[in-house]
Amino acid sequence: MRAVVTRVASASVSIDGETVGKIGRGFLILLGVGPEDGEAQCRRLAEKALGLRVFSDEQGKMNLGLEQIGGEVLVVSQFTLYGNCRKGRRPSFVAAAPPELGNAMYERFLELCREMGFAPQHGRFGADMQVESVNDGPVTLWLDTDELM
Repeated sequence: MRAVVTRVASASVSIDGETVGKIGRGFLILLGVGPEDGEAQCRRLAEKALGLRVFSDEQGKMNLGLEQIGGEVLVVSQFTLYGNCRKGRRPSFVAAAPPELGNAMYERFLELCREMGFAPQHGRFGADMQVESVNDGPVTLWLDTDELM
């Protein structure tokens, strides 16, 4: 699994002009699923992403996590994180999970967020979504379970 985690002052996701998820300070997580991903990868990615300490403490050092700042989480499915742009100008997405697995792992990631104490706002798997964010810092991190396991 892959995630782009962005520290945000605020973020929202809309579908057909209707806001379906909105947060204040916290993390916007763009989540991609690969064809071999399962429970172990999903759990490891959730633990890593939600445990990141990238919010400033009193000394201005990135030392605080979501829990300490009362942060929120917005999770948006993003199969294009598995896009391959090596050949030609049109990306290939054959390395992304099939929709059934992608949706199952996306839903499981949302469940894990809840279990870890963060009620996630979220988009809708497979929908055409418009995502807005006010990046804070900016701080943006790339996580890949192939590198975390």
